[in-house]
Amino acid sequence: MDTNNFLEEIIETHLAEGKYQSIVTRFPPEPNGYLHIGHASSICLNFGLTLKYPGYTNLRFDDTNPSKEEVEYVDAIKADLAWLGYTWRNEHYASDYFDKLYEYAHVLIDKNLAYVDESTSQQIAAQKGSHTQAGVGNQYRNRTIAENKHLFTQMKEGAFAEGTMVLRAKIDMAHPNMLMRDPLLYRIINSTPHHRTGTTWCVYPMYDFAHGQSDSIENITHSICTMEFVPHRELYDWFIIQLDIYPSKQYEFARRNINYTVTSKRKLLQLVTQGHVSGWTDPRMPTLSGLRRRGYTPASIRNFCEKIGIAKRENLVDYSLLEFCVREDLNQIAQRRMVVFNPVKLVISNYPVGESEVLLSENNPEAVEQTTRPLTFNKTLYIEADDFMEVPTKKYFRLAPGQKVRLKSAYIIQCTNADIDGEGNILQINCTYLPNSKSGEDTSGEVVKGTLHWVNATDAVTIEVREYDRLFNVENAATEEEDFTTYLNPNSLNTVFALAEPSLKASTQADKYQFIRKGYYCLDSDSTTEKLIFNRTVTLKDAWANKGK
Repeated sequence: MDTNNFLEEIIETHLAEGKYQSIVTRFPPEPNGYLHIGHASSICLNFGLTLKYPGYTNLRFDDTNPSKEEVEYVDAIKADLAWLGYTWRNEHYASDYFDKLYEYAHVLIDKNLAYVDESTSQQIAAQKGSHTQAGVGNQYRNRTIAENKHLFTQMKEGAFAEGTMVLRAKIDMAHPNMLMRDPLLYRIINSTPHHRTGTTWCVYPMYDFAHGQSDSIENITHSICTMEFVPHRELYDWFIIQLDIYPSKQYEFARRNINYTVTSKRKLLQLVTQGHVSGWTDPRMPTLSGLRRRGYTPASIRNFCEKIGIAKRENLVDYSLLEFCVREDLNQIAQRRMVVFNPVKLVISNYPVGESEVLLSENNPEAVEQTTRPLTFNKTLYIEADDFMEVPTKKYFRLAPGQKVRLKSAYIIQCTNADIDGEGNILQINCTYLPNSKSGEDTSGEVVKGTLHWVNATDAVTIEVREYDRLFNVENAATEEEDFTTYLNPNSLNTVFALAEPSLKASTQADKYQFIRKGYYCLDSDSTTEKLIFNRTVTLKDAWANKGK
């Protein structure tokens, strides 16, 4: 039976008590990188709550640092949210509120609760003290209200160089919560135009000053963030009280980190800028756009987030659970196709020379509505070299001299012999077929235990296959002693070429495939009509299960 998480319990209590008639949540990404799988939990949580309960969710970009923000990131974030299947009520930006936030800063100055500080960042850090030692104020803390108003106005007008002044709240330099020791409110940034406001502003609010007030302006009832913001909640509430504005309330939940990858945007940016991956959308990246390009589905991501749940304690989630979720979804929707990765020629000696026939093969045996596709069958085929053994081991049910197998959606064949060179390489497998054993029309009475996939030698197409694996070869690269890039998996990408049935020439990036007996695949965005490229989404089985053991 489903049980509510702690946030759902809080909301149900609030609604039952009449504290709110409906709820308002927000998803507040910074447009300084692409969304990753870690963001998916927050997305599914915020949007999921207002799908379950009366209310709506806003999308609000926290664009308060123009030196790191780009329109590319804004567009990518909106595309990811739409792909996941979520619709936001309003699209806002912190920059929408720059005028209001500037007014709020003046309110604090007028109440002698903010001052302009000319100390260096190193001096400010030293003056804050430590967890065991109180901080100390400096000479700028005693500036008059008039002087602070004048200097802050000049900061806005661009009168001072970047890094020379900040606006700080005046709270308590001995406060046990170090975030309450006169936190920064504004800093000067006049070297980089803002992606929306251009060069209008020379001062920009800090996150702690912008996000709570933005929540309040939008009447956010439940402001949900991750556990590292627990110490910030006291400051969040202090601003609301001092400014006498709508009392949005902050709630925290624990991050869900995933092994064999990293979800720090700083580290992901490093992977991109240093060329360890091809970009933010590289299918090895844990970004939502990377997972989408690799073939992950929105349903699999949402299901993954539901399975890992919401809690107050951080833990490390097994990447295999994410793979399980996509396997579960793709098994239901992926079209089956035959692709031979290590081809060896197979010749059916008693099949008529120069003749061929069209056979039908099911597209997905798991689908509710069954459909088929045509396959051309004739005398010469290709099968996997691994599906033949000259001297078979016990319980080997594939091809060997004298043994019979069924070719998928075709006939039963029996191996007579194989042409092998002096070095033991198989040049050609020779077989006969049973004409009365055609799939769906079999009257041969033969029972075989093995079924092999194949492609027709006359119309098979060559495709490039990019086989992806874990990005790192240790569970938690971020906690290791060396630079995290030291632990990159050198085998995270392996490119091979294979022979495929010709139906794959009509593939689109929306199509999902199971290459029979191999794994799940999709067409890559690099693919062209002249060069078909497919990405392996995931293997058929958990290849890391035995490694873990």
